[in-house]
Amino acid sequence: MIFLLLVFTPLGRALYGYLALWPLPHTQIWQPVTYAFLHGGLLHLSFNMFGLWMFGRIVERQWGPRRYLIYYFVCVVGAALVNLFASAAVGHTQFTVGASGGVLGVVLAFGMMFPDARMAVFPVPYPIKAKWAITGFIVISVALAITDTAPNIAHFAHLGGMLFGWLLILHWRRANQTGRF
Repeated sequence: MIFLLLVFTPLGRALYGYLALWPLPHTQIWQPVTYAFLHGGLLHLSFNMFGLWMFGRIVERQWGPRRYLIYYFVCVVGAALVNLFASAAVGHTQFTVGASGGVLGVVLAFGMMFPDARMAVFPVPYPIKAKWAITGFIVISVALAITDTAPNIAHFAHLGGMLFGWLLILHWRRANQTGRF
């Protein structure tokens, strides 16, 4: 319902532009969070919510809601930061919307927790281990980001969400080993 209001009403479209992540130097302080609540269409929204449901519920069950929420928002903000700086470096001027960076951070967490879990990944005709699926997501995202093959997709945000998620997991693992967390 909110998605439809944002897309199909004049006030919604203005709000959409206000909340989207705009490139530097036009970025506002709230946009590295609010952009993740907007999407570029029902298909985009559906894929992100499906991924969040598929992997997020398992990760949240392992970590609990508080740690999961912290992790998710670190991935979202990290995705925004990487996307902002990479976009400035290559001269992209379009705004960014979507939760994909956060979702891919959650997918990475799932893969790190359950590396041997079998996943069905389109278009691969048989289930593959999560560690190989995650590796494939990273390789494809890097290739698409470098070549700018699909310019309307924020590949750097995908990579940023995974990078910040990985760094936070490493931090938590080190903190657990030293008894600080």
